[in-house]
Amino acid sequence: MKVVVGLGNPGSQYTGTRHNVGFDVVDRLAQLWHAEKPQLKFQGQIQQVQADGHKVLLVKPLTFMNCSGQCVQPLLRFYQVEPVDVVVVCDDMNLPLGRLRWRAGGSSGGQKGLADILQKLGTEQVPRLRLGIGRPPDQMDPVNWVLARFRADQLQQVQQSLDCSADSIRLWVSSGLTEVMNRYNKSSDS
Repeated sequence: MKVVVGLGNPGSQYTGTRHNVGFDVVDRLAQLWHAEKPQLKFQGQIQQVQADGHKVLLVKPLTFMNCSGQCVQPLLRFYQVEPVDVVVVCDDMNLPLGRLRWRAGGSSGGQKGLADILQKLGTEQVPRLRLGIGRPPDQMDPVNWVLARFRADQLQQVQQSLDCSADSIRLWVSSGLTEVMNRYNKSSDS
């Protein structure tokens, strides 16, 4: 079993914000994989699908971003899934808008939802897909930046990023982390 955890904040006031790109990727995958109606379990919204011969859980923690581990840790324990079979999808202010970066592990890089998951799981060896949302303009509070919606002139680039993210996760499910890192990190870092 593979688990895709998209990070974001619950509630319509957060829909379409930079901080919710993880939720947006999970929604895109649910649509592509024709997932059934989500169930509420483990303080999250969960959909199970069959993809490329694998069971895949699509997860949107509903605990608010900074407490995402409260959903992920008991879910992984219940389904007996190892952290290496999870990908956490989150926003990253340190990447340009639209840039993707896959990593096998490491620190949270200041992303508080990811930090909570790593702390609750007791390991930094959790694959993650970071989606670039760009840096805030000078003098703008980073909290206000991540909770703001994308500008109209950015929406096409954001949609392309979401499509590319979904494609990369499909490759991760079918072919593994090394293959997806080789293909997507090289193309996005050049």
